[in-house]
Amino acid sequence: SRLVRAGDTPSRLARAPSEPVVQYYFQGAAADLDLYLLRNPTTGLLVARDDTILIERYQYGRNDRHRFTSWSMAKTVTSMLVGIAIAEGRIRSVDDPAAAYVPGLVGTEYGRTSLRDLLQMSSGVRFVENYSGRDDVAQLARDTFLLRGPGGVEAVTRFNDRAVPAGTKFSYASVETQVLGLVLRNAVGRPVAEYLSEKIWRPIGAEADATWLVDQAGQEATYCCMNAVLRDYARLGLLLAHDGNWRGRRIVPTAWIREATTVRPEQGHLKPGVATPFLGYGYQTWILPGDRRMFLLSGVRGQAILIDPASRLVLVHTAVRKQPAGGSPELRYLWQSLVTTLAN
Repeated sequence: SRLVRAGDTPSRLARAPSEPVVQYYFQGAAADLDLYLLRNPTTGLLVARDDTILIERYQYGRNDRHRFTSWSMAKTVTSMLVGIAIAEGRIRSVDDPAAAYVPGLVGTEYGRTSLRDLLQMSSGVRFVENYSGRDDVAQLARDTFLLRGPGGVEAVTRFNDRAVPAGTKFSYASVETQVLGLVLRNAVGRPVAEYLSEKIWRPIGAEADATWLVDQAGQEATYCCMNAVLRDYARLGLLLAHDGNWRGRRIVPTAWIREATTVRPEQGHLKPGVATPFLGYGYQTWILPGDRRMFLLSGVRGQAILIDPASRLVLVHTAVRKQPAGGSPELRYLWQSLVTTLAN
């Protein structure tokens, strides 16, 4: 793994004098936070609003010094770094093809795909991600952070069969984020973890170093596999809740975060209820249904950072669910209750 170094002085997060009472209904019965934690394999749960921690709980022997793995929450981090690289002029446009930055992708389907279509999981290239253990993402894992393959460009070029035209169909594929990571590495001329440290981790005053798993070629597994303490995930969520501003300093362009978390009218295939039965999709970010703009970072086995920019409310959730995907919808009900009771 590669370190994502924190700065010398952590930013201060205030702490509410007492934990708010959280109550909600799930499957026809009243529930509260204690009941939620009792029946869900949650390792860490933190709720913050503005710069104040309202709730911070740990289970299964975990504590505030432990790093928790992001799984696919790292995808949203990769997207934010792409936005910063564009603002700095290191990447020209989301309409550029990936091969413009990665010579090893010239002549491949991913190489011909625009960064926008990769950001929106709409490349149209065939990639199976169903967590069977025998799917394409299992192969990608072997070739990247499990260190059983060459890594680098070779980890992504084996997937080169076009299924549908680019920009027409949402199909969740971790390899598309890995392509974006290769683009980012070449565009900024240094490892992605170092870029994250300089552009986000240190500026937001992260309190601990994070790590990011790398492959045999030294390329970060940008589709997964960042590891950070719970309060630093909260700081990341608060940065996004403030539309990229951190205590008066612009860290991520506001326009980029708005674009990353909004479905355009002409992109019907990304809408909530269309992209998936419930959620929509932006730039490597999941979008909740409804008129109020809310979005989340999500990873298998119950990892999530839910964000409500209107109230600057953030929920960080780490877990060890047995099922990789399609877990209990109870977290949604807990979140909705938090928004209803704490957002005012």
